[in-house]
Amino acid sequence: MSHDTNNSGETTDAAGENAGVRARLKAFGPSRMQVELGGIAATALLAVAMIAFISLDWLRGAPAWLGVAAPAEFLFGQFLIVGMWMDFYLGTNIFQHPFMWRAIATGVLIGIVAPLVGTYLVHRQMALIGETLAHTAFAGVAIGLIFVAFAEGSALLAHVSNRGALILIAMVVSALGAIGLQWLTAKTNTYGDVPIAIVLSGSFAVGTLLISWGRERVSMAIDIEDFLFGSLTIVTVEGARMVAVLTVIVVAVIAMTYKQLLFITFDEQAARVARLNVDGYNTLLIVMTAVVVVGAMQILGVILVAAMLVLPVATASQIAKSFRETLYLSVLFGQTAVIGGLAFAIWASLPPGGSIVVVAIGFYLLAIVLSDRSGASLSMH
Repeated sequence: MSHDTNNSGETTDAAGENAGVRARLKAFGPSRMQVELGGIAATALLAVAMIAFISLDWLRGAPAWLGVAAPAEFLFGQFLIVGMWMDFYLGTNIFQHPFMWRAIATGVLIGIVAPLVGTYLVHRQMALIGETLAHTAFAGVAIGLIFVAFAEGSALLAHVSNRGALILIAMVVSALGAIGLQWLTAKTNTYGDVPIAIVLSGSFAVGTLLISWGRERVSMAIDIEDFLFGSLTIVTVEGARMVAVLTVIVVAVIAMTYKQLLFITFDEQAARVARLNVDGYNTLLIVMTAVVVVGAMQILGVILVAAMLVLPVATASQIAKSFRETLYLSVLFGQTAVIGGLAFAIWASLPPGGSIVVVAIGFYLLAIVLSDRSGASLSMH
């Protein structure tokens, strides 16, 4: 008996010692929240650097009397020098070119705003909204192509490139389509996904008809496949600038309306009882989704753009313990997928859209394998 008692005591002591070691390691090592906040801070710094690049790219063409063109040109050149050193060490010949920095900057910013908006969509079971608005954006691209074809060489496009005008028109059409979808959902008594299916198929049908009609009547110099599958070369100065402005606006709006959108996401009926403007916030969310979709379309393409709204959020949901942590992790996973996907696309000379989505799917599958979650509830905090 004494021998068994001694073994039991030794086991208890060993367990206590192991627990003490884990406690000491936890005390000295960074906590999970500290790691996440560190990642968010690094992402924010990267985003600020990319917005700075886009701003310098814009300001170097400013009128001489403003006195900012020369300093902006100098600082813009420093980005290209950094790119030359990157090319030297990596053995590439791409980072010294402005178009590549524009594409990287656009991808980095999309990797932030798409998961932010997507977090609310996924938790409201509105993941198909992104796909629907992507098809609406395709109709916008078709309208933009016809407009550019007819207006090419006119005063209407004197201060903007063809692709820049096309992106702007697609953004307006997509936002109007989002408002129309919201109105159709509110006015019909059909099942919830019926208006979504109608707008999804109808907008794509309109887009295909317009492109077929336009090709028979005017010359279209822009390749529609770039917008369907994404391309690094279609990111224009105007397109990158619009994404930068939208990033600032979307992040600011979500920061200011975080509590209201959270309330509506988890209990819309209670929000209505509390006299919150639910319809207004729903419209705000869906319009933000529309403009984010058009911005991301430049890199990901119409067909794959909705994945960026869903995959990082789905990955984060496998690990996060609260809604706020889901926001943080979805941004980190989205950013990692964009950077990893762009690196793979550049290395393998493949389309960026498919590369980013494949990397994002890889993270999602890895999260499922490593996660021990089995239907655990998510805290609203």
